[in-house]
Formats: sequence, structure tokens, C-alpha cells
Amino acid sequence: MESTVLSLRIDDELLDRLRHHAARRGMSVQDYVVRTLMRDDFDERFKAAVVETEKFYGLT
Repeated sequence: MESTVLSLRIDDELLDRLRHHAARRGMSVQDYVVRTLMRDDFDERFKAAVVETEKFYGLT
């Protein structure tokens, strides 16, 4: 898989929270953020698929 660098600016308080969440899972902040984004992306795609399935079967 190809990757690209994304740089972002966040405040210290948020970074501290991210470090805490990542540490509890034994992950780096980068890995934690990437997995969180991937999970959110999956959730959005799953919701869209459910809506399309319901439309197909006339459930909405």
C-alpha cells in the first residue's frame, strides 16, 4: 500500500489525550490516529451500504 505524509497542527491538550489513549493500547500516536481514522472511514462506508441495502429492499 502506498502512503503519503499528512502533517497537522493540534493543541497540547489533545496531543496529551492521544498519547494517553495510544499508550493504553501499546501503540504510537501515529498508529492510534491512523487506526481511528480507518475505523471511522469503515463506519461511514458501512452506514452507506446499509442505507443502500434498505433502499434496495424497500425498507426505508
